[in-house]
Amino acid sequence: MNVLLINGSPNERGCTYTALKEVEKTLNANGVTTQLIWLGARPVAGCIACGKCREEGHRGQCVFEDAVNQISAHLDQVDGMVVGSPVYYSSASGQVTAFLDRLFYTCGSRMAGKLGACVVSCRRGGGTATFDQLNKYFAMNNMPIVTSQYWNQVHGSKPEDLLEDSEGLQTMRTLGQNMAWLLKCIQAGREAGIGLPEYETKIWTNFVR
Repeated sequence: MNVLLINGSPNERGCTYTALKEVEKTLNANGVTTQLIWLGARPVAGCIACGKCREEGHRGQCVFEDAVNQISAHLDQVDGMVVGSPVYYSSASGQVTAFLDRLFYTCGSRMAGKLGACVVSCRRGGGTATFDQLNKYFAMNNMPIVTSQYWNQVHGSKPEDLLEDSEGLQTMRTLGQNMAWLLKCIQAGREAGIGLPEYETKIWTNFVR
């Protein structure tokens, strides 16, 4: 069982990192292996709708060579994903939004059955709007969304503040517990012969046919 944790903050070891580490520690304590990836402080290219990733010979590969292709190359070994972001004007960071747009557009068909969760870090408000934004990536790609005891958010302007947010940290630990439990349930089901649902061929419409 392997979970990928993505730090979408330009601050490598800030509040978002601290929240993700709390989730990671709980996953590790439950026997789940993890990898925490920082997207970096440089801008991440957004999707330019070129369609190359859908063409033969390029399928599943983005024209921009960065973390999207690096992660997609190992996506089949990932059982769950936790995406972390700071809150900017009630939205996720530009880096993580661009990253997820391209990752899910190129690899959406390979996401089905993987567990998804997000954590958001805010000084005061805007956390629930960002939480809702990030969860939509999972909801639109057949990924069961892992919940916790409250919205997956922590509060503080710096890691030292966050360490005083006892409820927020507990929410992160509960998220880790729930994800580990669900991963074990899926593994037990797989061993009992229960696989992924068989989906119909996807229908695409634009409402004006």
